[in-house]
Amino acid sequence: MGILFRKRGFSIIYGLLLVAFTTYALLDVFLIPHRKQKVEDTQQINGYSDNNSSSFKIVTETEYRDGNINISLATYRVHDTDIYVADVSLASPDYLKTAFAKNTFGLNIKEYTSVIAEKNNAILAINGDFYGAQPEGYVIRNGELYRSSAVKKNEDLVIYADGTFGIIKESDISAEELLNAGAQQVLAFGPALLKDREISVSEKFEVDKALESNPRTAIGFINDLHYVFVVSDGRTKESKGLSLYQLAEFMKTLGVKTAYNLDGGGSSTMYFNGRVINRPTTDGKTFEERRVSDIVYIGY
Repeated sequence: MGILFRKRGFSIIYGLLLVAFTTYALLDVFLIPHRKQKVEDTQQINGYSDNNSSSFKIVTETEYRDGNINISLATYRVHDTDIYVADVSLASPDYLKTAFAKNTFGLNIKEYTSVIAEKNNAILAINGDFYGAQPEGYVIRNGELYRSSAVKKNEDLVIYADGTFGIIKESDISAEELLNAGAQQVLAFGPALLKDREISVSEKFEVDKALESNPRTAIGFINDLHYVFVVSDGRTKESKGLSLYQLAEFMKTLGVKTAYNLDGGGSSTMYFNGRVINRPTTDGKTFEERRVSDIVYIGY
């Protein structure tokens, strides 16, 4: 009798354990959350991940670093002016991009630099050439031709598929020829500040309707996949602003081979790691971003 009781007791315990295990297994499959690590999160080739991201990341107020993108931010004080410089090194030219306001090409379509940057998950961004304020002039963005009507006086920056920079005049080459030559971006503001490491503007030269000392935005090519994004404040007691020649001189000290002036004044804005770095202003009294038609940015 005792043996039979023990056998029944064992059967009951075994049954309870079986039910408990089955219940846990069902919960584990259907209800309990699990973080599944993707294969590409751990696989890397030559130090770079194979899915355009990285298994490590360093982000601070002045630095962003992962397996593909390295950015360091520095602030300079030159000519009574605050200048913000982002030094950028990339594993691929694919991370140097442009974006339109409201993701739309057209005249007078505008958003703040920071808003466009956030919508495109930009790590670093500066305002572009404000193409939307002009009815003509070449527009090539991310390898797509949007406008091919030439302005003979325009001196444009061309960013090619390999990440190198070139300076062209629209009177010398068509937009279609540039596209066929591998142009990924064509920015038409200008002028070129440095060509082959030599200053290409005179001390007296200035953009039409611009003041002598201004907030400025520029981009420079140092060597293969190594760039600088530069923005200066201006028009205030704290930060006077730069002439084009002063900007060119400064960029030469950074070791830049090719440098190009983008839209300045109230448009000049640098966005980095989720915030605006500089103090954009149009009149020197109020500090806020001006809405623009496009940005140049670094991101995935």
